[in-house]
Amino acid sequence: MEESSIKNRIDEKIEEITQFLEELYTLIPAEIDLESYKKDLRTKAICERYVEKIIEAIEDLAFLIINIKKLNYPEIDKEVFDILSKNQIISENLSQKFRDFKGMRNIIAHQYGKIDDEIVYTSIYEKEIEDDINEFIHNIEKIVDSK
Repeated sequence: MEESSIKNRIDEKIEEITQFLEELYTLIPAEIDLESYKKDLRTKAICERYVEKIIEAIEDLAFLIINIKKLNYPEIDKEVFDILSKNQIISENLSQKFRDFKGMRNIIAHQYGKIDDEIVYTSIYEKEIEDDINEFIHNIEKIVDSK
C-alpha cells in the first residue's frame, strides 16, 4: 500500500473513531448511576456495541501505524499495542489499557464470558475510554504529521 494511501486510511480511521464516540455519547443517557446502568438493557447494549466498534477501529489504526512505520507485525493481534509502546508511539500505560479494552471487546464480541458491567460503565461514564482515545489519536497525528 502506498504511503499517501495509508495516510488517507489513517485519517479515515481517526474520523471513524471520533464519529463512534460522538454517536455513543449521543445515544446514551448523559447521567446514570451504575445500578441503573446494570438494569438498563438498551443503554448496556449500546455501550457494549460501541466499545466493540471503537476497539476494532483503534486496532485497525494501530496496524496502519505499524505499516507506515514499517514495524514488525505482531504474532497475535493483542500485541499490536505492545509494538507501538516499544517503539515509543504510545506509553506503556496506554498500551496496557488498550490490551485490556481489546480483552473486553473479545468478551463482548465472542461471548467468552460474563461482561463486567462496572468496567464498561466506568470506561464510558467516567470518560476513561474517551481520554485514552484522545491521547492515542494525538500520538498518531504527531507521527503522521512528521512523515
